[in-house]
Amino acid sequence: MAITAAMVKELREISGAGMMDCKKALTATEGDMDKAMEFLREKGLATAQKKAGRIAAEGIVMLKVSEDGKKAVAVEVNAETDFVAKNDKFQGYVAQVAEQALDTTAADAEAFLNETWKFDTSKTVGEALAGQIAVIGENMKIRRFQQVEEANGFVATYTHMGGKIGVLVDVETDVVNDAIAEMAKNVAMQVAALKPLYTSRDEVSADYIEHEKEILTVQAKNEKPDANDKIINGMVMGRINKELKEICLLDQVYVKAEDGKQSVGKYVEEVAKANNAKVTIKSFVRFETGEGIEKKEEDFAAEVAKQMNM
Repeated sequence: MAITAAMVKELREISGAGMMDCKKALTATEGDMDKAMEFLREKGLATAQKKAGRIAAEGIVMLKVSEDGKKAVAVEVNAETDFVAKNDKFQGYVAQVAEQALDTTAADAEAFLNETWKFDTSKTVGEALAGQIAVIGENMKIRRFQQVEEANGFVATYTHMGGKIGVLVDVETDVVNDAIAEMAKNVAMQVAALKPLYTSRDEVSADYIEHEKEILTVQAKNEKPDANDKIINGMVMGRINKELKEICLLDQVYVKAEDGKQSVGKYVEEVAKANNAKVTIKSFVRFETGEGIEKKEEDFAAEVAKQMNM
C-alpha cells in the first residue's frame, strides 16, 4: 500500500511523533493507522513526543577521546532539569552517545539520530533516545556534536564544572611530552574561561573588519567631531585591535601570565621553544550546556491562578 503525505500527517497529529517516525510506522504496518500507533507506542516514540514541548535547557557536555589521543568529540545532550543531568543513569547514557559520536560519519544531529544505535542494533539512535525519555521521564535532546582529529599531534580536552562546559583543542606538534600536554590543557582552560570566538586573526573575515570599521568610525567622529582623518583612523584601528585581542584566542592575554600581559600565542611559543618543538594551535571547540536556548521562566502564582480560572 502506498503511504501518502496525508496519512503521515494524520498519524503525526494523533501521536505527536516526528514525520519520519510516522512514515516508518505506517510503512511497517502497511498503512494501518491503529497498528502504526501501536508501533510508535512500542518504540516509546509517542510517549516521548508528549514531552517534546518541554524546554530541555539543562544537561551535560561530554568529551570522548580515542586511545591514541588523535581524535576526540564533544557532545551536548539536554534534559529539563539539573537534577536529571546529574543522575548516573543519564550520564551513563550520554557517555554512550559520545562513544557513538566519536566514530560517526553523520554531518549533523538529524542524520546522527537516524544511525543504527551501536549498543542495540535493532534501534536507531533516535529510538534509543526515545526509550531513555520514557524511562527517565523528562524531555531529552541530543543537541549537537563536533569531532576534532589531528594526525600530526593530539587533541587536548578540558571539562569544566562537571560538564557545564567542554573544550577540545587541536594541537599540531612534532613533540608530545608532559610539558606540551600541560600547555595544551592550559590553552583549553583559557578557551573555557574567556570564550574566544576565533583561534587567530586569520580566521576573522575582511567583511567583519570593514563592518566594524564603519561603526567605529561613526562612533569616533561623534566623540571627536573636529578630529582629522588621521586621528579618527588611529582611534578606529586601536579599538579594532583591542576587540581582536578579546575575541581571538592567540591574541588574548594568557590568564596565568605572571606579568598579566603575555598573550596566549606568546605562551605557546615559549613552551614550544623550551621543548625544541614546533607547535601550532589550529582550532578549538567550546560547548556550553544550554547556551542559546531560551529557558522558560516559571510563574507559579500565574499557573495556579490559571488552573483555578482566576
